[in-house]
Amino acid sequence: MCGITGFIDFRAATSAETLRSQVRRMADAIRYRGPDSDGYWEETKSGVALGHRRLAIIDLSEAGHQPMHSASGRFVLVFNGEIYNFQDLRRQLLDDDPSLRFRGHSDTEMMLAAFERWGIYDSLQKFNGMFAFALWDRSTRALSLARDRMGEKPLYYSLQGSTFLFGSELKALRANSAFSANIDRTVVASYLRLNCVPGQSSIYEGVYKLAPGCLLELGADRTPHITPYWSLEQAAKQSLANPFTGSEDDAIEELDRLLRDAVSIRMLADVPLGAFLSGGIDSSTVTALMQASSASPVGTFSIGFDQADFDEAKNAKQIAEHLHTEHTELVVTAEEARGVIPTLPHMYDEPFGDSSQIPTHLVARMTRKYVTVALSGDGGDELFGGYNRHAWLSKLWGKVGGYPLKMRQAAGYALSTLSPNAWDGLFRAFDWALPGDANQRARGEKIHKIANIVDAEDPFAMYSRLLSHCSEADDIVVGVAPSLVWDSRGDWLKTLGIADQMMFLDMGNYLPDDILVKVDRAAMAVSLEGRIPFLDHRVVEFAWRLPLAFKIRDQQGKWILRRLLSRYVPPELFERPKAGFAIPLAEWLRGPLFEWAESLLSEDRLRREGYLNPKAVRKSWSKFLKGGRNLQFHIWDVLMFQSWLESITQREASEVSSAIPGGTQ
Repeated sequence: MCGITGFIDFRAATSAETLRSQVRRMADAIRYRGPDSDGYWEETKSGVALGHRRLAIIDLSEAGHQPMHSASGRFVLVFNGEIYNFQDLRRQLLDDDPSLRFRGHSDTEMMLAAFERWGIYDSLQKFNGMFAFALWDRSTRALSLARDRMGEKPLYYSLQGSTFLFGSELKALRANSAFSANIDRTVVASYLRLNCVPGQSSIYEGVYKLAPGCLLELGADRTPHITPYWSLEQAAKQSLANPFTGSEDDAIEELDRLLRDAVSIRMLADVPLGAFLSGGIDSSTVTALMQASSASPVGTFSIGFDQADFDEAKNAKQIAEHLHTEHTELVVTAEEARGVIPTLPHMYDEPFGDSSQIPTHLVARMTRKYVTVALSGDGGDELFGGYNRHAWLSKLWGKVGGYPLKMRQAAGYALSTLSPNAWDGLFRAFDWALPGDANQRARGEKIHKIANIVDAEDPFAMYSRLLSHCSEADDIVVGVAPSLVWDSRGDWLKTLGIADQMMFLDMGNYLPDDILVKVDRAAMAVSLEGRIPFLDHRVVEFAWRLPLAFKIRDQQGKWILRRLLSRYVPPELFERPKAGFAIPLAEWLRGPLFEWAESLLSEDRLRREGYLNPKAVRKSWSKFLKGGRNLQFHIWDVLMFQSWLESITQREASEVSSAIPGGTQ
């Protein structure tokens, strides 16, 4: 795990000293991604410079240093991530050419040998890993950028005048003197809908993310040519065309085999390694398979909160005790959790509103004190129908979809008449008469979610509304054209059932745009490498081969994972209602965070900045303060944009000041 960056000045008139100075500044901006060492390379005749910050994981010697040159000297590579099957590929290369010699045992050196032997595109087909890399071809003077299949590792790029910039994070691009970009208001509206910046866009106009599973090639024409080497759609189509035909037991056995191997190859490291353990099905499965592959106790890490309603640590502890892991638990106070908030704009580098960013960073920070690599259970929900919406939305549509629109609108209005707090009060009053599954946290909010979607025109519209934090985003952002929600249905997707459609959209959008961004930034801020076995492409493709009944059964998701985990852990330790990585956000915003929020949402400030409609924002804020609890996430999204905007404004002022003789440093 590292940080990469670089640029091409197409004027090719920049001195080596200037090239080195610029790329060093870019790499220094993401120093925390690789605190162990740095490296730089430039070629003045081409105007190219590459920078690397290293977090040493495999081959800690100088033989693993980057930028790294191929044996022939043709290629120069900076690489972020891990190629988990690099040892197998290295053996293939040696079988093809016994005269081949390796200086060390890093995956980076294997990659360069693969590019020379098989070419870039064919090598990407063979790689099993998480990665983002930049490869300079000295013979053709061409740059290649590539990103892993599922989008675990980030990679931004932009053509700014005569300079092409790239880097692991936006702050690396911003550090180059050629960078100049405006905030994209349409993207701001999309962010407010989805609590993250979606797709290939960034918060800046003309600055993009390379899509997962894609290769970008840039030559003398200065035009990026992007080619997919793997796509979720094609993988899903091919898997569905070859469905799994074995028994349930056969499917569990095959998933066990695939996940065991996916976990095992992700345990290769020359530094201490452990696992995040929340006590849920996904992280418990990964931990159980790690422990089954290890001769000694695996290190597991979890955090708890001193507020009982949001504390899941006891569940993780029970799983750890059963598996005999070496467990470490940190109980966090609300004050400690809130202390993370001022660091979020710099950590995420563009607006990001998933409030579980706070506990995710806290557990990463604690884990980094003990290990350098941690495996996580992310991806299990998207692959195996783990979100509540996967199980009940199709059922809801089946019950209400046939009724006239006006009748459904009336039902939605009736359900929303009572506030979430009032609904919760009713549930408490009649708790004795309710079935067990009705006794859930935030039941009033769930009713309001149903009220918001019950009059949707089709299941996809229901899904879009469920994921949207703000249906009026286009009215809130000043001067914006209608914004897009995540990629919608193509003709092929319409052929799938409702649950499969949602899983596909979650896997292709929500996972890379929200979950993987959250995990990468939260962990890399403390120089911790996260690895995700569920996102091994073999596991992804196998999941698509399975019939829906192996994933969702009796309105409950992850059926096959539950069966698999029960081989290692008694069901009574993990069979409980799904709980997110939550914080008491509404309580904080009305209490200790009120003054901070009020300052960021003041009408004068909003009008002066000119991005958000003051009246619309103040209306939402007032409604939330009066008890509209389901508005907490929308308010948080606005606050995270405002906080990010404040940090950018302060950073720009500091840059201007430092450029003026005698200015404040």
